[in-house]
Amino acid sequence: MPDLLSLDATELAARIAAGAVTAEAATQAALDRAKATEARVGAYLLLDEAGALAAAREIDAARRAGKSPGPLAGVPVAIKDNIHVAGKPTTCASRMLQGFVAGYDATVTARLKAAGAVILGKTNLDEFAMGSSCENSALKQTRNPWDVSRVPGGSSGGSAAAVAARSAYLSLGSDTGGSIRLPASFTGLVGYKPGYGRVSRYGLVAFASSLDQIGPFARSVRDVALSLKVMAGRDAMDSTSHPAPVPDYPALLGNDLKGKRVGVVREYLDKLPNREVAGMCESAIARMKALGAEIVEITLPHADYGVQVYYVVASAEASSNLARFDGVRYGLRVPADNGIATYVATRGGGFGPEVKRRIMLGTFALSAGAYDEFYGRAARVRTLICRDFEQAFARCDLIATPCAPFPAFKAGEISDPLSMYLCDIYTIPASLAGLCALSLPVGFDSAGLPIGMHLSAPAYHDERLLSAAHALEQNLRADAALNLNRAPAV
Repeated sequence: MPDLLSLDATELAARIAAGAVTAEAATQAALDRAKATEARVGAYLLLDEAGALAAAREIDAARRAGKSPGPLAGVPVAIKDNIHVAGKPTTCASRMLQGFVAGYDATVTARLKAAGAVILGKTNLDEFAMGSSCENSALKQTRNPWDVSRVPGGSSGGSAAAVAARSAYLSLGSDTGGSIRLPASFTGLVGYKPGYGRVSRYGLVAFASSLDQIGPFARSVRDVALSLKVMAGRDAMDSTSHPAPVPDYPALLGNDLKGKRVGVVREYLDKLPNREVAGMCESAIARMKALGAEIVEITLPHADYGVQVYYVVASAEASSNLARFDGVRYGLRVPADNGIATYVATRGGGFGPEVKRRIMLGTFALSAGAYDEFYGRAARVRTLICRDFEQAFARCDLIATPCAPFPAFKAGEISDPLSMYLCDIYTIPASLAGLCALSLPVGFDSAGLPIGMHLSAPAYHDERLLSAAHALEQNLRADAALNLNRAPAV
């Protein structure tokens, strides 16, 4: 039998359901791997060994008693630490929430547990999910398992690093402008952002409420399909969740792209400075054509303004959402002479530099004298970006672009905030338009670092996107020269 850690979540769940592997053995293997790699990788803020093993033993006992184990029964899963797990800390990697313990499960957490998943622990992130490298955490530094001198991407860097390092089989992240897809590209994983409203946000600490979505990191597209089937669907606790029925995503995965029209933004590839990334994406697009797809050149004329629009809209929403952290109701409290002084001292001491930067930017954009000039104009350009995608999808079924401008960079290499913001230049437009989108590993650069390609489809057409990605993935993994089945050496 293959090493347990080499299995994807779908295969592991099947073996546990068949009694070939116990949930306890799989959980212990993941925990042992985490303990062996954490000193170098630093993916977890909390590793709940006792709780995970107890849950695994319950699953094994239920299976032996003849009860249905659930589609994810016994699969060890890690959760980004801005998503609530009842009875466990939710810190958002910030001093502001150190000591805060969640009183309830997020809807996604509850659905994972109901499906039999074993929660291993909580993973590191950029503070309040604000960052592209996972270097903004106030609590620890997470490294890329492919090269520990490099970043794993952000903001969901800990969740990506855990799956890449084989210390979890699946993990959850949140994606506001690229915070699942960028780390997936940097760490050689499939990272999925559902269309806005496809997965409930209840129990996710809000950053930008019109953009935030929860999604999985996985080793395969079929793992994404399985986890999405478990998590997606209407939730009465989230008024923005969509009522559309949830298809059987794993059953709808395809093996070819016949009849699919794939839109390609030619200028993205032609102007990309990193020619290795461009070349890998070009090669993957050629494979899509060989699998039966029709390649259609499209334009997204307003996508060039995506970064500017995003950092006005997202910062404005963050300014509003983070006003609740006032040193009175929960979290950090820095005592001072009066209420206002306490508020100022708490927020000054509790938030890190990047969070403060975005709160100030957002507060200014919403101020009386600047609202129309900044937030109002950004909202109008966002509408134009949405229209660009509507027009593009009238000509194609999917859109393929690079996911990141370059592979993972070294820790500390990018210190300028504006340069860091440009890491998400290819992922942000899909977020602004509410599309479903993913990063798919398509190769490695000359230094052995993973490269991901970005695929997107209209919201609530997840089956279309997943089926196409699965077909391409199978073709890529069959190519021994690409060696996409290898794991990092960490």
